[in-house]
Amino acid sequence: MAMVTRLGAEKPVVIFSKSSCCMSHTIKTLIYSFGANLSVYELDDLSNRQQMERELKALGCKPSVPAVFIGQELIGGANEIMSLHVCGKLSLTCSFGVNPRVYELNELPNGQQMERELQSLGHTPSVPAVFIGKELIDGTNEIMNLQIQGKLVPLLKRAKAICL
Repeated sequence: MAMVTRLGAEKPVVIFSKSSCCMSHTIKTLIYSFGANLSVYELDDLSNRQQMERELKALGCKPSVPAVFIGQELIGGANEIMSLHVCGKLSLTCSFGVNPRVYELNELPNGQQMERELQSLGHTPSVPAVFIGKELIDGTNEIMNLQIQGKLVPLLKRAKAICL
């Protein structure tokens, strides 16, 4: 784990990726869109890629890529980065001015009822469920697709959810 941890501390943002991985491409595109000063390590181009993958998996990255370090800390993979992004908690998103409302269903007295209602809308699994404006967008995959297609920011603008 020493090699991955050392490389993860080289720059403010470090991404371990594979050039053939669409999720890696999505996360790199998202983070590049913020103008971040980052390093990208394409495992398929490295002679020690198997050792790097073993170290990433030992750190809890399953699958091993994409793996994102921010501020020398392993943040996680595509799901964690997109969840942080959608919730407005990804530190790189400060310039967007996103101020989302987040409901932790397990912390609400009527959380189980809300979960059943989301499922009745066809949202399976019930979380994460993302509404923009009054529209149920769906979960992580749909948000990532909107971002890749360049439709997420315009959608957020129309809903007056961001100030750019």
